[in-house]
Amino acid sequence: MPLRFRLAVPADYPRLEEMVIESFASITWFRKVDELFGPLNGRDWRSRWQLRLKSAFTRQTVLIGEEGPGIVAYASGSYDPPTRSAYIDLLAVDPRCQGKGYGRDMLRAIVEHFRQQGAEHAHLDCLLNNQAGNQLYESEGFQKVAEHARWWLKIP
Repeated sequence: MPLRFRLAVPADYPRLEEMVIESFASITWFRKVDELFGPLNGRDWRSRWQLRLKSAFTRQTVLIGEEGPGIVAYASGSYDPPTRSAYIDLLAVDPRCQGKGYGRDMLRAIVEHFRQQGAEHAHLDCLLNNQAGNQLYESEGFQKVAEHARWWLKIP
């Protein structure tokens, strides 16, 4: 069954928060920080993701993919008119629905959304350990232009 796409509304946010955090739980670097340093100022990786998503909900375009009556996919990002480029911040598929091509469908939908706004380029970041994500982006024509490492220090 093909996904239906629409812009998210505030009533969707609790379901989106739950789904995105669950889909990133096994790959997020936020968990590694907790393993090394513990929660940051009392906020564990999950609560930091909640803050990140609240920011995305208020500052970015949030597109959702629905199958039947439920939300199964999410993409968010922003468009920069002066450069005609779009940044895709997050792409997530409900873990129970992964492997059905919904990530690809969601990626294509958010790229098309930004194309309709005038974007001529799209860019994103993906962790090196996210093999499925990196394979998807390469298969969709994204070109790797840089790699970077995230370094962390406990300030004494």
